[in-house]
Amino acid sequence: MKPIKLLYCLPSLHLVGGMEKVLTIKANYFAEKLGYQVTIVLTDGIGKRPFFKLSKLIEVINLNINFENIRKYPIFLKIPLYSIKQLLFKRKLNKLLLNRRPDITISMLRREINFITKIRDGSKKIGEMHFNKAHYRDFGTKGKYKGIKGFLAKTWMMQLIKNLRKVDSFVVLSYEDMEKWTELSNLKVIYNPIEKMPERSSDCSSKQVLAAGRFVHQKGYDMLLQSWEIVSAKHPDWVLHIYGGGNQQSIIDIIQHKHLSHSCFLHNAVTDLTEPMCNSSIFALSSRFEGFSLALTEAMSYGLPPVAFACPCGPTDLIEPNSNGILVAPNNIVEFANKLCYLIENENVRVEMGRKAREKAKKYTIDNIALEWDKLFKTLITPQS
Repeated sequence: MKPIKLLYCLPSLHLVGGMEKVLTIKANYFAEKLGYQVTIVLTDGIGKRPFFKLSKLIEVINLNINFENIRKYPIFLKIPLYSIKQLLFKRKLNKLLLNRRPDITISMLRREINFITKIRDGSKKIGEMHFNKAHYRDFGTKGKYKGIKGFLAKTWMMQLIKNLRKVDSFVVLSYEDMEKWTELSNLKVIYNPIEKMPERSSDCSSKQVLAAGRFVHQKGYDMLLQSWEIVSAKHPDWVLHIYGGGNQQSIIDIIQHKHLSHSCFLHNAVTDLTEPMCNSSIFALSSRFEGFSLALTEAMSYGLPPVAFACPCGPTDLIEPNSNGILVAPNNIVEFANKLCYLIENENVRVEMGRKAREKAKKYTIDNIALEWDKLFKTLITPQS
């Protein structure tokens, strides 16, 4: 039997992000464990090595469109340059698919989703969402569609939905988000995987809280620091460590303004969080929104009890309130601080929550999640009787 041929489309692999990490975990497993023939097609970052280790069995093709280069041009040149690059991308990807003839082509819902179903290469087409509907390129409107930005966001969403109706399957990351896509009938929920259950875990005895994720507005570190100001005043012997990629300056400014330098420490992104996870006792998720939150699942796998805003989407799928973690109403900074203090002050509770969190995380290992993808792939390419 010939191996199933998968082809993924996304901008790049050199950046530090959840989408890049998740794709790497899945692609490696499909190629090494399931014997799939995996190709990843990029548009940007030519000559740059993937941030996460990619299997040698996977072929990476960079079409060298370089969309990111558009950013340096003035606004009146951005639109025509984008149109030219998009046309070039369409031509190159069309030629590649017709030449490679994959069984399944997967769009990570970037620029190719606008035309990929029009390419007649015979492959089944899948759209794969790594955000949630309400916050996926809404131009800052939060789904309210007011003003010029609202008009653009609404038009863009209508176009996206039109394209998503044409794919053979559209995969989202949570049942919470699935309910929002009322316009579609080709939906499937498959959670993001963690690579494996770590051999080591936290004993939840250290006086350290951990947060992880890019230094962007989405992650809510500004709110976390407001909460931490309250926590640190009550428990000055506890510290907060934040790991992530991106520009840290705005967070550094808050730390200095609130005089938290003695208890809050920032770190660059790392490929392996084993030591920080094992040396912490609580995981703090302060996000304004998520697609799923791989960092949350990974923290739970290390036995860290999470305190998380019940933001859309992901935390409510993962956390059973007051069992394997604590959910806090979105943006409730004082309550977030109170719940951190509760776990700090009750070691037996956090140890037991951590144990249950680790047990819950077993459901999300790639060994389990890959089975769902394998079933979907084979269902799509098997002729129906």
